[in-house]
Amino acid sequence: MTVWLSAGIIFTLLSVAYILFKWGNMKVVGVTPVRTFTFIAILFTSGLDVGLIMFPLTEFAGYADISASPEYAFTNPLAIEFGFWGFLIWGFYFLTCFYFCVIEPKVKFFENPVVKLVNNVVIIGTCAFTAFLLLSNLPWYLPSVGDGESIVPAFYLIVFAAIAFAVYSSTSIKYVRILSLTTTWVFIALIVGMWAGAFIFGESKMMAYFTNLGLIGGYFANIDNFVLPINEYHAFYLFWWFSWSIMIGQFTSRFVGGLRTYQVLLAMMVIPSIPIAAWFSVLYHYHSAGIPTEGITNLAMVFVGVVFVINSLDSLIRLYTDNLNISVERIGKTNYIALNIVALSLLTLLFKLDFLQIQWVGALVIAIFFSCFAFILSQKFKSVTAIKTSPKENKIDFTKIENLN
Repeated sequence: MTVWLSAGIIFTLLSVAYILFKWGNMKVVGVTPVRTFTFIAILFTSGLDVGLIMFPLTEFAGYADISASPEYAFTNPLAIEFGFWGFLIWGFYFLTCFYFCVIEPKVKFFENPVVKLVNNVVIIGTCAFTAFLLLSNLPWYLPSVGDGESIVPAFYLIVFAAIAFAVYSSTSIKYVRILSLTTTWVFIALIVGMWAGAFIFGESKMMAYFTNLGLIGGYFANIDNFVLPINEYHAFYLFWWFSWSIMIGQFTSRFVGGLRTYQVLLAMMVIPSIPIAAWFSVLYHYHSAGIPTEGITNLAMVFVGVVFVINSLDSLIRLYTDNLNISVERIGKTNYIALNIVALSLLTLLFKLDFLQIQWVGALVIAIFFSCFAFILSQKFKSVTAIKTSPKENKIDFTKIENLN
């Protein structure tokens, strides 16, 4: 699996380099273009999930224990956490976003019935894994509910409610857009609130926060160490990113509003990394200073985590239902809601029972990458190399953009 994963990463990075070389200055326009801030909000909130909120506080100590994990000794725990979530790996999303916006209309690889089926299996499975992550982390963040270790009925109810809300939100693209923007502001409010709790209302000195921000430089100084898997846990993260990459690229590609290719790459790698760095620096201070998060802080983190889950799921539900032609218009709103709630709830339980693993999904996505590349080389090479612009039917209608924003 490690060799397969490494091959997928190297292929991805080489593909990004080729795209920049051949189409770096080309304007990229999606079928439903929006302004840049809205595009970034949709990308950020759709491309991340509850793990961003709930994982770091449970992971810092493990990254610091270099006696148990000497492979982490090359830099500090905060830089490692950032490396697992920020900057370089957002290139996965850039590759698929550019592909679906510019290349797929010429290639139509994902219109093949078998490919379409496999792609939607990936999307649905990753949706269920997102819900499972929320379920599995609730005992740590809400220890007052139950014994702090077991998953109790209340946690199942929270996850079921998140799935149901996401399914309802997916019934209209208007709700998807509103929820993306709302999630962005809620996340920023959480960062500001926890920062103020430590450095304004708490006893921590402001300089400690900026010291933490400086620690993230350890990632950029050692970025080569993050390209290939450091260990099995890093491989888990990388497979996870691959599992998301096709569907996030497919979803976000429709919203690109005329940025040049290199600007899309910079926007996707740099802009989401800024709030990630700010957030992780706050969390790392809570960890290193031993500041407790029980009570209102944990509740706020769980709330934002649930909002992230809802936002991620509604985008992906919208995507796979469009792909499978099971839209609200076709099967009716009641049937649509019931079908998706039942399917995602059952698949979430399969992850809970260890029947499914996200690594399998990520490996399948890498196989799709290679299959698509082989298809282009064998049948569509001239069509792809002849591309000069985004699809001509994707025109920027600024009136349309204003309405969407």
